[in-house]
Amino acid sequence: MNLDNIDILIVDKGQDLAGQVRSIFTKQKINIKTERNIDRVLDYFESRTFDIVLVTGVTYNTGKMNGEDILEILSDSSPLTQILFLVEKEDIETAMSALKAGAYQYSKLPISDKELNLLIETAIEKRPVYGKNLLLKNSKEGKAKFENIIGQSPAMRNVFKQIQQAAATDISVLLLGETGTGKDLAAQAIHQQSARHGGPYVPVNLGALPTELVASELFGHEKGAFTGATEQRIGKFEQAGNGTIFLDEIDAIDEKVQVSLLRLIEKQKFQRVGSSKLISGNARIIAATNQNLEEAVTKGIFRKDLFYRLEVFRIDIPPLRQRGDDICLLIEEFIKRYNNNFQKNILDVSPETIEMLKTYPWPGNVREMKNAIQRAVLVCTDEILRPEHFHARFQSPPRQEPMIEIKLGTPLEKIEKEVIIRALEESDDNRTQAAKTLGISRRGLYKKMDKHNID
Repeated sequence: MNLDNIDILIVDKGQDLAGQVRSIFTKQKINIKTERNIDRVLDYFESRTFDIVLVTGVTYNTGKMNGEDILEILSDSSPLTQILFLVEKEDIETAMSALKAGAYQYSKLPISDKELNLLIETAIEKRPVYGKNLLLKNSKEGKAKFENIIGQSPAMRNVFKQIQQAAATDISVLLLGETGTGKDLAAQAIHQQSARHGGPYVPVNLGALPTELVASELFGHEKGAFTGATEQRIGKFEQAGNGTIFLDEIDAIDEKVQVSLLRLIEKQKFQRVGSSKLISGNARIIAATNQNLEEAVTKGIFRKDLFYRLEVFRIDIPPLRQRGDDICLLIEEFIKRYNNNFQKNILDVSPETIEMLKTYPWPGNVREMKNAIQRAVLVCTDEILRPEHFHARFQSPPRQEPMIEIKLGTPLEKIEKEVIIRALEESDDNRTQAAKTLGISRRGLYKKMDKHNID
């Protein structure tokens, strides 16, 4: 692979790693920049970008700023940059923290020349083809579609990158998000991007199954195992083989099935209901829920050990109300789809309709929008979608935005701190959304939080 003119930033306390990279790629014109302090990493991206950022565990944990926050900002702001994390002393917990924050891949130190070479080449080969460095001015264009997911907002670009990171490994993934956010599409995307894409993708909606049939559906059963079992049945895990199984509404399974699933994850073996024979189960597990699993663990409803086994890599799918102009992209996509389905010729959407749809809170998220556009296209008799083509609930006045009352004479420092705290509260501590509400960059938000000692 030709790596000429690839830019690499190496964040390490010493120069050994930089020397190793130079010695590996002596025949290629690779541009290497070194930095000892992780707190300075974001400064480099104000004026340029890098193809690869190599970060060691010791620098990750010794900066004044939280290393996870820095990688998260970098991942959001420069989606083309592949972050490689090299962890010392098999500190897997730190490696998982870096992966969740935005690192593409990790490896252990010391690392051989062959492995480091492969790590860098693979990262370049697999880097995303959307977006630019958003810390640079006038660089807000991005790809609008990833697999079958529509979006180019910062929140969705982060999801796309996390999907690629999850697909590069073979670990369990837990997808969290409200109903209708597209967790099923994210699971399919992980499968399609992974090395298992040639194998089956088997989705199972656990919430739609009667409790007494869940075990049979997942693991299969033998003839006569229970009343009504008139023949042998192959379960979903056997059907998935070496592919991927998607367990939607994982919160719905009872204690007995939780134990069986935990045993399968740990031993990669399971039994059909009514059989003592062990069957190998090598499918990659992706689970999803719209419930608070941590709260379920605290209440004793969901096993803690199973939760930690499933949450090795967690991806939070944002609600539609936090995705900004993705709403317009989705409107365009669904109009195109239902124009074809219903042989319509809708060419435009009125400004008041756009405003109505952008201010609606979308409690049912993308699924609700799809159904709303479907109905509107069906009833529309001209070429422009108008508010009257939508259900009455969409035409209700938008909710009042939260207000802050400030007394004249209040110091500006106190006002700024209060506004930041309220923005964080309104966004449920979603810092990307809070920064957007305040009209500042995420990096700017972190600086102000540090200035005012806001945790």
